[in-house]
Amino acid sequence: MITRRDLLKALAATGVGISSIPLLGFGEASRFHFAQLIYGGEWDPRPRAYKRLMAALDSRTSVETSFERKALRIESKDLFYYPFLYITGKEGFEPFKEEERRRVRRFLKQGGTVLVDDVSGEEISPFDSQIREELLTILPESPLSQITNEHVMFKSFYLLSSVSGRKLVKPYLEGITFTDEDRTPVIYSRNDLGGAWSEDEFGKWQFECIPGGEAQREFAFRLGVNIIMYVLTGNYKKDQIHTPFIKRRQISL
Repeated sequence: MITRRDLLKALAATGVGISSIPLLGFGEASRFHFAQLIYGGEWDPRPRAYKRLMAALDSRTSVETSFERKALRIESKDLFYYPFLYITGKEGFEPFKEEERRRVRRFLKQGGTVLVDDVSGEEISPFDSQIREELLTILPESPLSQITNEHVMFKSFYLLSSVSGRKLVKPYLEGITFTDEDRTPVIYSRNDLGGAWSEDEFGKWQFECIPGGEAQREFAFRLGVNIIMYVLTGNYKKDQIHTPFIKRRQISL
């Protein structure tokens, strides 16, 4: 019998969703790492967010998970060894240098996926304005657009029909999709996913989820798991063999 863990290892080995070597990306002992970008500004407003998300990934899936965060600068030689990169903030930051932009572009083009998380909880934020400018400069041919709920990301593990986070600023995710590859390497949330995942040093939730409380928090974890599963498996769940099962599940929800 083939387990989900066997499937993920096979997918990783064949490069599904990770279209280039060396983005093999599991780090030591074939474990998934939460990699986060260090940049010139307040790059870590949710320093504990990854802990509970990785715990959820480990307990709810068969992904071999590392509980060690990898904080990386753009110029780090290790950047290309991780398929997933988290970029978060709420304030303005130092503009990327041209070489840094080229490296981010290369990371995305070679199979990496970036989750951008605006944690400000505001309709208009300095981080939002600036990260949009950076992404437009890095990928001028591929602008941000709304990700519909039909995207395979919403059924990569859980069957989801909406987005979540600490505060529901926008009822959708945005992203950059490479249409020729049918792949979305940039996923952008305005809803402070990291805030919904964060606990304090005593294991209590650090922030209230508004307006939906703990149910909203649970869906933020489900969305986080789905995003990571999408990074690891790509369009696996888009395969026609899964369509009847997915439709039956959706009808039953």
